[in-house]
Amino acid sequence: MAFKGKILIVDDESSIRDSLFHYFTKETYEVDLAPNGEITRELISKYEYDVIFLDLRLPDVNGLELLQEILENSLSTQVIVISAYGNIETAVSAIKAGAFDFLEKPFSIYEAKLALEKALEKKNLLLENTYLKLSRAEKEEKIPFIGKSKSIKVILEKAKIISQTDSTVLITGESGTGKGLLAKKIHEFDKIYNGPFVCVDCSCIVPTLFESELFGHVKGAFTGAHTSKIGKIDLAQGGTLFLDEIGNIPLDIQAKLLKVVEEKEFSPVGSLKVVKAKVRIIAATNKNLKEEVKKGNFREDLYYRLNVVHLHLPPLRERKEDIPLLANFFLEYFCEKYNKSKKNFSPEVLNLFLNYSWPGNVRELKHLIERLVIFSKNHIITEKDLYFAGFEKVEEESPHPLNLLEDLSLDKDFLPLEEVEKRYILKVLEQLKWNRSLAAKKLGVDRKTIRDKLKKWGYL
Repeated sequence: MAFKGKILIVDDESSIRDSLFHYFTKETYEVDLAPNGEITRELISKYEYDVIFLDLRLPDVNGLELLQEILENSLSTQVIVISAYGNIETAVSAIKAGAFDFLEKPFSIYEAKLALEKALEKKNLLLENTYLKLSRAEKEEKIPFIGKSKSIKVILEKAKIISQTDSTVLITGESGTGKGLLAKKIHEFDKIYNGPFVCVDCSCIVPTLFESELFGHVKGAFTGAHTSKIGKIDLAQGGTLFLDEIGNIPLDIQAKLLKVVEEKEFSPVGSLKVVKAKVRIIAATNKNLKEEVKKGNFREDLYYRLNVVHLHLPPLRERKEDIPLLANFFLEYFCEKYNKSKKNFSPEVLNLFLNYSWPGNVRELKHLIERLVIFSKNHIITEKDLYFAGFEKVEEESPHPLNLLEDLSLDKDFLPLEEVEKRYILKVLEQLKWNRSLAAKKLGVDRKTIRDKLKKWGYL
């Protein structure tokens, strides 16, 4: 059974602590015990609890004061107060102060179980509402991950297998290939982490705010922290945390992220509490992380922990059979979005699509078709519409070999022949916008040779 949550039972009666402990641990909850206020304070300073059962009559502290401390220092912990008969007024005061519910002694295990389940529902609803507000602020179009090429079919098959595990995933590929859509597809298949999908675009966050954005912070953690904030990891609890363009994360934050990946726990900024991270982490990048590790820009240990499962999305020019499928999908999608009558592409337009290299990949195709739908007046989209919408087909030119060799930036010492070959091939690929098929043709080798060399050099 899956981990259900972390709870703390605070009561000076050992019989109550023991009975609740044995029952809830069997139900796969993680349970801590505290017989007094001193130990309670020590535990809540170290750990973040989903639910706390709190006896209001403790030998060394006022229960209402302790309740206030818990509520002030926790963003989403739900507190169920325990009250003996005759202390109902105190219990009502606790509810008014922010406690979720109360149990009157003596109570049954069933009553405790029911109160716990309701408290967890309240906590999850709180996080879900926060996430929904965030989602509305960062609303994205609902575009599926589609394709019928062999490479996409293999990737989708792997995604289904991954969804049955709790492994981390690293998705690589050029910008615009659909790495974010693939991450959502893995989440859609997921049977373990089927909670919220939370995306963090690491290329858009100010470096000084990275830590707070990921881990959250408590009130007063730094200048300007007037209120506590729930971090993206907490928002993703029970679901998927997607770290897009992970190569942009600062090195000091990489060390803290490593702890999340390895130990599944973290601490909000300004807090010593340890919070369990019940999330699947999917990372994506268009950078060569192996090269970034060599340059000292990315931690090697984090790279290998993220790269448990590696999925590489080929560029659109290498899966041309997907182009008509994607083009027709976007055409129908944007016609519906802009309330336009149904349109079709002329055969000439589809032929141009198939013979274009699409340096911007699927994103470029999507934006072009959106413009076509906006500007075209007829039911059939022609070449004239295409160029009116700003389509410019750039003819592929063969790079001049001497110019490439002059640009190799040779060191003072002569380079090994293998290194010269590597630099030359990479220069050719760069000038051909990484079209491997075209590069192989220009270099007089088969495509597999190019692929094998790129894999050897760490580019695949």
